[in-house]
This record gives sequence, structure tokens and C-alpha cells, in this order.
Amino acid sequence: MTLASEILKSMQTVLPQGGGFLPLHEPVFPGNELAYTKECIDTTFVSSVGKFVDQFENMLADYTGAKRAIAVTNGTAALHMALMLAGVKNGDEVIIPGLTFVATANAVAYIGAIPHIADSEETTLGLDAAKLDAHLSEVAEVRNGECFNKQTGRKIAALVPMHVFGIPSDIEGLLTLCEKFSIPMVEDAAEAIGSFYKGKHCGLFGKVASLSFNGNKTITTGGGGAILTDDDELADLCKHLTTTAKAPHKWEYFHDMIGYNYRMPNINAALGCAQMEKLDDIIVSKRKLAEAYAAAFANIKGVRFLTEPDGCKSNYWFCTIILEKGMEAERDSILEATNGAAYMTRPLWTAMHKLPMFENCPRTDMSVAESLEKRVINIPSGAGILGV
Repeated sequence: MTLASEILKSMQTVLPQGGGFLPLHEPVFPGNELAYTKECIDTTFVSSVGKFVDQFENMLADYTGAKRAIAVTNGTAALHMALMLAGVKNGDEVIIPGLTFVATANAVAYIGAIPHIADSEETTLGLDAAKLDAHLSEVAEVRNGECFNKQTGRKIAALVPMHVFGIPSDIEGLLTLCEKFSIPMVEDAAEAIGSFYKGKHCGLFGKVASLSFNGNKTITTGGGGAILTDDDELADLCKHLTTTAKAPHKWEYFHDMIGYNYRMPNINAALGCAQMEKLDDIIVSKRKLAEAYAAAFANIKGVRFLTEPDGCKSNYWFCTIILEKGMEAERDSILEATNGAAYMTRPLWTAMHKLPMFENCPRTDMSVAESLEKRVINIPSGAGILGV
């Protein structure tokens, strides 16, 4: 039996058969989604003003433990704003993982900053703190409490760990690194709603963080994102900037800064409130699916199911298998066999340093990311597969 056949057979022990094409991550709407969106429509307050936006922000803050949450139009807008709030400016460098969705790098570029691309580690697929420490020890220096790249002369203004597929990154190692080199942390927690690092929700370890609620995320608002912070001053500034920096007034339109039309519409937030009410149930279902997969793949030689690190809890946004080194040639046949059997699977993103707009950015050695790129496969992960 080929490896592709063996993997497909194992997936079939977990997944439903004969029901048509199974997407990678289909949203579920098990609660008050219809009722809340209808209520929103009935009030006619479907845009950026309405009770559901405030309610959704409060629910996010209560669930994550953040002091404040500010809802915006999408996860990329959230990260763009988070970087600005952290003080990143035009011409700065921002350390990002090479293995991430392109939005992480794009948000840096929106500011006119330059991605400084760093390698990943095998265990979590997140930033390799030890490797990055060695790299910065060679190329960076701290002057007057700020970090600079000696080779480019640019300030390294932030470090952005991304919790890949909802698996918490090595936050402790990265926080130690940030302290050593005086670099603020801005977490890209786009994929990590419901994921915890040693009892604390992902996104609460840096100065500010971003979440995403795209249609394929653990919970969805159709399109949407949020900024998390414990800093009231930053939160107030964030709300101001994302509402076109309009000064409060009954009728006058006066804008005191360059602002952004980033506020989440009320109708999207209505959907989000209903999803938040069912978030715990959704995560229970997703973790049950992950456990079933882990058991199904346990005895297949050359394949590892990606699991949460010790002391952490993952939402298992995307369930993931990783082929052993030396088995890269098997990846495409596995993708062909599984998609051919009506189970959507996909490879990892193209590493950021291989994209034409970022190929000349400063970077560490990227050997692990380049290897993982050829060995990682996402498999069907929706909360509805085993029922919510």
C-alpha cells in the first residue's frame, strides 16, 4: 500500500463518506446567528453603529481575558492597526515568521516597514526563538533601549509571532528574546481564538495582538478581526483611528488624525455574538476531531500529526500532518489522492522570502521553513464534521 493510500484510508476512518466534497474548514451556525442578524436588519443599524459591535467586543474581552477588544473589518486590518499602535513606522524592520499567511507580511508593508523574515521550528511551526537569538546576536545591537539592525541601520521595531493553525508558539522563549533585544511583541493570533499558552489566551503576551474572524476561521463574522490590548490608552486610540479619527460631535465632521475606515459593521458583529455563545462547543468538537485524527495516524510510519505543546491548549483550527524529512516527494500524491476522494487537503503557504515582493528582505537562514513547506498538509478540520 502506498503512503497516499494509507493516509486516505486512515482519514476515512474519521471522516464521513458519500456526502459530497468535504471542505477544509466549513463554518457552522449552531445557535442564534439567524435571530441576531435578523434583529440587526430589523433595527436598520447594519453598519458600524449598533449594539452588537459593543457586545461582541465585550464578549471577546471576557473570553480571552484581555482588558479591551476592538472589532475591525478583517484580520489584516487588525494586524495593520496593532503594528501602528506598537509604534512601527515607515522604514522600520519587523521580525515575522517565514511560514505565515501573506497578510502578516502585507500588514508590515502597509506601514512602509520592511519584513525581517525568520525561520520556524519543527515542533509548533512557529518562530524558532533559539535560532532567532543567534541571528540577532550577530546582526543586531541595542542602543538607548531600542534595537537596530547593524547591517541595514534600520530600527527593529517589533517581533510578530504567529500561532500557526492555532498551535501556540514558543511564547516564553520569544518573550525572553524580546526583553534581551528590547523589541516589542505584537502577536498575530489570527488563527488562535480559543488557544491558550500555559493557561493564558494567545494574544495576551505582547503589547497588542490581532485576531481574525474570516469565513474559514474557528468562529466567523463573515469577514472581521479584532485588536486585543490591556492598555486603555492604546485601545481608545485604536477605536478612534479605526473610526476615521472623527472627533465626537452631534453633527460636525472633524477628523484630527489620518484615520481608517476599519470598524466592524454591526451585522457582522451580530453573527459574531452568536458564534461566541457557541465557541466552547465548537472547540470541544474540533479537539475531538483532532484526537480522532491523532489516533488514526499514530501507526503510519513517516507521518506526524501536529499536536499542541505541553502545557498548552490548541483550538486545532487546521488539523495538520507533517511528513518526515526525506518524504517530500510523497506530498503531491497525497494531495491528489485525498482531493480525488472528495476530501479537501492543501499544502502549506509558500514561504514569505520566496514571494517576489519580499525576496530581498533581510532574513535568517530559512532551511527549516523551506523543508516544512514541502512536508506539511492540512486536512479537513471543520467543527461540523463530528457535530457541534
